[in-house]
Amino acid sequence: MNNNQEFHTVRGYEIIGKQKQALSHSMEDYLEMIYRNCLNEGHIRINVLAESLNVQAPSATKMVQKLGKLGLLHYEKYGTVKMTPEGEKVGRYLLKRHETIENFLKIIGVEQNLLVNVELIEHSVTPGALHKIEILNQFFRTYPEILEKYEEYRISKENEDKIR
Repeated sequence: MNNNQEFHTVRGYEIIGKQKQALSHSMEDYLEMIYRNCLNEGHIRINVLAESLNVQAPSATKMVQKLGKLGLLHYEKYGTVKMTPEGEKVGRYLLKRHETIENFLKIIGVEQNLLVNVELIEHSVTPGALHKIEILNQFFRTYPEILEKYEEYRISKENEDKIR
């Protein structure tokens, strides 16, 4: 099998991705949460951010400072955190990515550990694959009768698996 495509382990793909990506998974999680809050409030406070992500306030402060150095946030000590235009652009993408994966998993019937699965997938999916998932989500929204057929099929298969 020689198809001129190099195969890598999962870790190898992660390393390649990190070489191309400036933001760590943790940075992405922070930016997404900040963006979510800024949609409603226009800003977020460190204590609210820390509570939302289940981390300590000093950890949230350090991460906000790192993201500020990257030009994604404005932060005033003991004040509020606001997004720069570039931060908003990245945050919007991260939230859309999260929602796309979550909608897809709901469509295919994932109920248990939904958020865990979303979090694990969203940091690994490529932009191209994400785009294809969004197209599939749109397809099922456009043709609910096909989604209904899929749901019937999925349930019958799950019932068969229970019998085995």
